[in-house]
Parts: sequence; structure tokens; C-alpha cells
Amino acid sequence: MAPNRLGPGAGEPREGTMTFQISQRGKQYLKTAQTLLRAAQTMTDRAIAGQLKALADDYQRRAEKASHVDAAKAFARSAANAEGEWRT
Repeated sequence: MAPNRLGPGAGEPREGTMTFQISQRGKQYLKTAQTLLRAAQTMTDRAIAGQLKALADDYQRRAEKASHVDAAKAFARSAANAEGEWRT
């Protein structure tokens, strides 16, 4: 079965990773991942529970990626605004 990546401190930076804010979109992915994990914990069919946990892991990866992408877009907008102000 897939490891439970969403435990206490889910969404907090792990060792060796850069610190970043979780975007609103990332928070929604994490919420879905947590819901999937809760459903997996109630399953008596281990195969289904394993699939739900794997899906939860995928949603956690999506949350991390979405937050990185959203932060990069925000940084690019900020840099473009600063450059526009610098030129005026």
C-alpha cells in the first residue's frame, strides 16, 4: 500500500524542500486528499483502500505542484509590476 503522506503537519515543508505558502488551489487538493484518506481508513477491502491511498498521494503531489506554480505566477506578476514602476 502507498505510504500515508498526509499525517500531522501535512502541507508543512519537509526536510530538504524550500518553504512555500500553500495556495488556495493547493489547499483544495489537500482537502480532497484528506477526504480520500478518511474514506480509505473505513474500507474493509484492502485493495480499494490501497487505491484510495494512492489517489490521496496523487492529490497531495498535485497540491504541492499547484502551490509552486501559483507562487511562480504571483512572483512573475510582481516582477512585471515592479519593472513597470521602475521604468516610469
